[in-house]
Amino acid sequence: MPQITCISANGNRTELEVPEGTSVMQAALSSGLPGLNADCGGACQCATCHVYVEQPWADQLAAMDDMEDAMLDCTGEPRQANSRLSCQLMVTAAMDGMVVRLPAVQ
Repeated sequence: MPQITCISANGNRTELEVPEGTSVMQAALSSGLPGLNADCGGACQCATCHVYVEQPWADQLAAMDDMEDAMLDCTGEPRQANSRLSCQLMVTAAMDGMVVRLPAVQ
C-alpha cells in the first residue's frame, strides 16, 4: 500500500498508508489528520483540501483539469506552482513516498 507523508503547517509529520484509488483527501480525513477541512466532501468545489506537493512528485502527477485549476484561485493560503487539491489526487503505486505540505489556513 502506498505511503504518503503529510506535513502540517507546524511541522508535524503524519504517515498515511493509502489504498490505491483512494484520494489523498479521503485518506487524511479517515486518519483524522487536522488541517484539511474538505468542506465539499471531495467534489472539487471548496478548495479546503489544498496541499503543496513536494518534488519530485509534483512534476509526476497527472495534469489538473480546468475545475481544479479554477478552485486553486480560491485557496486560503497563496497558490504556488505545486498547489493541488487533495481530493483530486487519486493514489497510485507510483505515489509511494509522496510528501505533501498542508497550508496554515484552508
